[in-house]
Amino acid sequence: VAPDGSRTAALRLTLAPGWKTYWRAPGDAGIPPQFSWKGSRNLEGIAVSWPTPKLFDQNGMRSVGYENSVTIPLHMEPARKGKPVQLKATIELGVCADVCIPHELHLDAVIDSIETRPTPAIAAALAQKPYSATEAGVTSMKCSIRPTNDGLEIEARITMPSAGAPEYVVIEPQAGEIWVSEAETERQGNQIVATSEMISASGAPIALDRSAIRVTVLGQQHAVDIRGCTPS
Repeated sequence: VAPDGSRTAALRLTLAPGWKTYWRAPGDAGIPPQFSWKGSRNLEGIAVSWPTPKLFDQNGMRSVGYENSVTIPLHMEPARKGKPVQLKATIELGVCADVCIPHELHLDAVIDSIETRPTPAIAAALAQKPYSATEAGVTSMKCSIRPTNDGLEIEARITMPSAGAPEYVVIEPQAGEIWVSEAETERQGNQIVATSEMISASGAPIALDRSAIRVTVLGQQHAVDIRGCTPS
């Protein structure tokens, strides 16, 4: 329990040898996880904190996720501070070895601890999250957008020190049902240049809010989470 009355718990997934599951943006070969908190009580809001994932090559395609085990912190805002939270969750995951299988978990737990000291496993998971833009020395991220026959092309230019070559970039629009291609990424001096195509799943026009765009740089040394870009 934090001083402001919020609560933190975590979902720990343990995978059989040779199996993996996926990050929130799983890449072209992955299955995105989906969470539903319907039926929960005394829950005003919840945020998922993702530890830094790994890159996998899957039949010539890249995917992003976890192997062995992963602890995923859940930050909960109770509607009534100081009272337990009954957390009901339906979680849809993809788990993959040689084949990928959709899997559904159902959880029902009462989160009522009065402990104020961090749980070691949760503290360790939070320490594994990507650096913020400030922590990583990012000085700017500029985005240019142009229409294509099927949707939009976005180019992000990120001015930052190296996160360790090779650097892999994931671009998330944070809006609607939009498919985003794997980014073509290259470093040009003190900049990373990443280009992706965005296509609406419904075929409708795409309206992008640059301030909501989220970019994650996955490097050999560390990862970086960058929120919002400005016009180039």
